[in-house]
Amino acid sequence: MTRPVLAAVDASVRSRAAAHWAAQEAGRRGAPLRLLHAWPYLGRKANDLVKAEDLEGGARAMLDDVAKELTAAYPGLDVSGELVPDAAIDGLTAAAEQGELLVIGTRGLGGFRGLLVGSVSLGVAGRSATPVVLVREGRPDPVSHEPEVAVGLDALDPDDAVLEFAFEAARLRGARVRVVHGWELPPAYGYAGWIPVETEQQELGALAAGMVAEAVTPWREKYPRTLVLEDVRTGGGAAALVEASGQADLVVVGRRRRTLGLGSKLGSVAHAVIHHAQSPVAVVPHD
Repeated sequence: MTRPVLAAVDASVRSRAAAHWAAQEAGRRGAPLRLLHAWPYLGRKANDLVKAEDLEGGARAMLDDVAKELTAAYPGLDVSGELVPDAAIDGLTAAAEQGELLVIGTRGLGGFRGLLVGSVSLGVAGRSATPVVLVREGRPDPVSHEPEVAVGLDALDPDDAVLEFAFEAARLRGARVRVVHGWELPPAYGYAGWIPVETEQQELGALAAGMVAEAVTPWREKYPRTLVLEDVRTGGGAAALVEASGQADLVVVGRRRRTLGLGSKLGSVAHAVIHHAQSPVAVVPHD
């Protein structure tokens, strides 16, 4: 049985945008769509000020409203809703294990245009055992008219889970895959205080390109109909992916699972991409 695509929803515009993105993704995958609404007060007993049934009734009415909107927009899609009586991060993280992926909206705070923040979005993306896609409303159309999925690759430590998610997402969209690797000069150059000559930089760039090509070769063979672009740049992985996001329909980054439950579990590259990317961002956990 196909596992559902999950979408976290509330009454906000950003969550509606995420729900529509999730509905389209569910349609591509031939999967049902399950809407989730997490709120700790749903699990509390009634008191003199608030009746539990009133809270639950309002929440269910909101879920029904979103479900009707999506059913009308995407005929034939199997849409259902579920209330999660828990704090948003804990509840959504636990519920995500039931699905193929979890889609959640983001919101910008402060005056920096394009900044993606929000403690719930970051918290869920940093803890979920299931891939999480972060979507914001009002994203302009990509510069490129050709569908594209961009994926960040650590050439020194490529991970199959991240690449598989990206290639499968591209296959579902009939899109090309842009494999992005941003390399920087070894720290020794900075310590020594000199800049390598152009020929030496070219050699380092060629070495990075060779490592990317080697990592991508098995995936070219597994997805022979998918066009693959190997995009090797200087300046670091985060900057390269943020730049690539301007022409991508989806950016895919990895997040290493941690055995300890302390601290943030988003690496520096994933964190930067989530905050600054122009496209939806899929965060894929891996070992």
